[in-house]
Amino acid sequence: MNGAEAVRALKRLGFEFQRQTGSHVIMRRESRTVVVPQHKPIKPGTLKGLIEQAGLTPDEFVAQL
Repeated sequence: MNGAEAVRALKRLGFEFQRQTGSHVIMRRESRTVVVPQHKPIKPGTLKGLIEQAGLTPDEFVAQL
């Protein structure tokens, strides 16, 4: 999975683009802020942290891919 795919999945879950700083996209939904690296590919540990930042379960995230 790359950063663009992660951003698309988060948009489907209601997150909105806030800004991009360098190679990182900042997305927000209510009080949750998620930083998505625009690397290819995103490492498994980084992806797990991204899902936790979003307050999601891995199954919820994967369902949006």
